[in-house]
Amino acid sequence: MRSLPIFVKLAGKRVVVTGGGTPAARRCEIALRCGAEVTVFAPELGGDFAGLEDDPQLTHVARALEESDVADAQIVFVATEEETADRRDYETVRRAGGGALVNVADRPDMCDFTMASILDRSPLVVAIGTDGASPIFGRMLKARLETEIPAAYGRLVEFAGARREALERVLPGAADRRRFWERMLEGPIAELVLAGQEDAAARAFDDEIGEFAKGVRPGQVGEVYLVGAGPGDPDLLTFKALRLMQRCDVVLYDRLVSEDIMNLVRRDAERIYVGKQRNNHAMPQEQISASLVKLAQQGKRVLRIKGGDPFIFGRGGEEIEMLAAHGIPFQVVPGITAAAGCAAYAGIPLTHRDHAQSCLFVTGHGKEGHVDVDWNAMIQPHQTVAVYMGLSQLDSLMGEFIARGASPDLPAAVVDNGTKANQRVVTGTLASLPDKVREAGLRGPTIIIIGSVVTLHDKLDWFGDGPNRNRTTAGEAAA
Repeated sequence: MRSLPIFVKLAGKRVVVTGGGTPAARRCEIALRCGAEVTVFAPELGGDFAGLEDDPQLTHVARALEESDVADAQIVFVATEEETADRRDYETVRRAGGGALVNVADRPDMCDFTMASILDRSPLVVAIGTDGASPIFGRMLKARLETEIPAAYGRLVEFAGARREALERVLPGAADRRRFWERMLEGPIAELVLAGQEDAAARAFDDEIGEFAKGVRPGQVGEVYLVGAGPGDPDLLTFKALRLMQRCDVVLYDRLVSEDIMNLVRRDAERIYVGKQRNNHAMPQEQISASLVKLAQQGKRVLRIKGGDPFIFGRGGEEIEMLAAHGIPFQVVPGITAAAGCAAYAGIPLTHRDHAQSCLFVTGHGKEGHVDVDWNAMIQPHQTVAVYMGLSQLDSLMGEFIARGASPDLPAAVVDNGTKANQRVVTGTLASLPDKVREAGLRGPTIIIIGSVVTLHDKLDWFGDGPNRNRTTAGEAAA
């Protein structure tokens, strides 16, 4: 390590900046966010200072820097974007003495310190430095961390910081406090904070340290996370889903949750497969719901992960009904539903101004094994219909559409393994689609899309060189 990473408190301290362009504006902005009194020296300020000029803690001096200007400064940022001017200001600061730390933008040889790429989740702050060797790499790494560190972590740190003294009064031992914080920051209280329920978290915290004050160690409370995994591509998971996947003690997962997604679940979590296929249920739904209750009552953090969205033909509502009936805390994390994800990756917009003003989601897997839908609602002009779990009944579905008055030439498509590397798309019409799907040998999971928006597939299949590069179009399926 060639440089010491430190966090300097600048509230009320004086910071000097030279330059009126973008680099100077960014340094002024950061210093102002830290509460510093900032003086910027430049003939004029550029457009990037819009919004900063009205800050009462910013003073603009329309002349060059002089030695007397830095006498009481803590930090001086030189950012004129012109080598001669940068060197002049740097030498001015050095002649003035006073001990101010100097940073000259993009000139490491004239820096007492380098600027970090900052991930701000105040009061949690992550700074990434490369000692001036490659600031761009630092920014790239910061972008990756943005997806790993939720914004709500800042609230959690603030919540814990506000309660440190209260805990010290009931747990004077440092080791006991450390164990408490480790458990709390991984437990239900932290989850309440991250879910935005800070009042409930505060009550739970007060109850727990109240038990400690009595000499009682509270029992562990379990929780269930009902998470939508999306249609298959791991990149479509939400930040919250990823966080909860890393926190669980046990996971119950479906057939539609891909191996790539399961690889993101906490490695040492117990795994229970509860996948369901037509007429082949690894675990009946009632038993799944009961298992969620039982595991949570054992104090475990239970991840119930489903393909797509848990509330769209995912039976998530039934599961949380049972959890609520037994008083089990739970969180629901929506996922990208199959119709939206698969249609997007296939270049088929579910709504398009020239084609459809509404979209209807239906299931092709009826409660008693047959399709029971409102056909009058299904067959409407300027509408897209997305059918879930309908592959096994494709012939009868297409036949019913035609028998109920839909044109046999109405465009239709089947997206197989949507958003995954082996995605395939077969397009045709109500009349031709079943034969084309049989010829292509599609086995699912699939989504069926019916409507004139299907004609946009060839034009808008934007991801053809990506995960769905092995797709089968109507022409390829017929070849």
